[in-house]
Amino acid sequence: MKSNSSLVMVILLFGFQDFQSLSIFVFLLLLLVYCVTLCGNLLIILVVSDSRSLHSPMYFFLTQLSFSDILLSTTIVPNMLHLMLHEGSSMFFISCLCQYYFFAVSEILGTLLLTVMSYDRYQAICHPLHYSMVMSPTFCLRVLALIWVIVFVVILVMSVTMSYLRFCGPNIIDHFFCDIGPILELSCSDISAVKAESIFFMIPLAVCPFIVIIVSYVYIILTILKIPSVTGRQKTFSTCSSHLTVVSLYYGTSITIYVFPNKASAKKILSLFYTIVSPLLNPLIYSLNSRDITQAFKNLLHKISVV
Repeated sequence: MKSNSSLVMVILLFGFQDFQSLSIFVFLLLLLVYCVTLCGNLLIILVVSDSRSLHSPMYFFLTQLSFSDILLSTTIVPNMLHLMLHEGSSMFFISCLCQYYFFAVSEILGTLLLTVMSYDRYQAICHPLHYSMVMSPTFCLRVLALIWVIVFVVILVMSVTMSYLRFCGPNIIDHFFCDIGPILELSCSDISAVKAESIFFMIPLAVCPFIVIIVSYVYIILTILKIPSVTGRQKTFSTCSSHLTVVSLYYGTSITIYVFPNKASAKKILSLFYTIVSPLLNPLIYSLNSRDITQAFKNLLHKISVV
């Protein structure tokens, strides 16, 4: 960090300058969304932990996805609230790197969890007789531990590499959080090492999970089509409809942002979907589409009312 200490030490985030006339309204809306996101995801974790009928691999990984959504929202939204009230925000360079670190951790963690959940649905639908043996509690814990280790180590390596770049100005980021693209645009040194690391890690952590999800659902759809009754097909598909909806929302916005060229203002709007809207919708999607969670929630309310 010595190279940065004599150069850029403070980063200025512009946020949404076009909405300053509605800053109070947007602030209250973001605050409401953040509170609902926290309550919804915490409720998912609490309901799954309380109900023994939900102690299955699918809901176990769902609680981890809820934790990832809480981490993502807490990393982004509080600073956004500060942006709306003060027409911009400043933070130390090391704080900007820390925000990027936790943002990247939550994003990749969510990607890998969605991948494991698709594999869980594949085993449950395509190989139901071997499901309990393959998706054992030991296997789930080992996979989760491996995911956490991979995510923390990979993002730490990238963050450390970025910290050794020279940032000699300007120090303004036209965004509402510190993403890797806007940070690298401020560097006046060679960023080829960071780009090489991004490409090297993107294949196993982004491309491969996407391929696994696609292949899993191809086999799932083929298996569902073999079910003779319409009712049986609908019932089987309903077990993975929530996960498929969340995956479509997540990858749809991510692909739109990183593949298709957009203006800075359009990218900021699209970034809102996977940083703020997606963590808000995920618990709602699973709750509305799962009778088990709805029933477990009612049972939890009954226990609380009795006490």
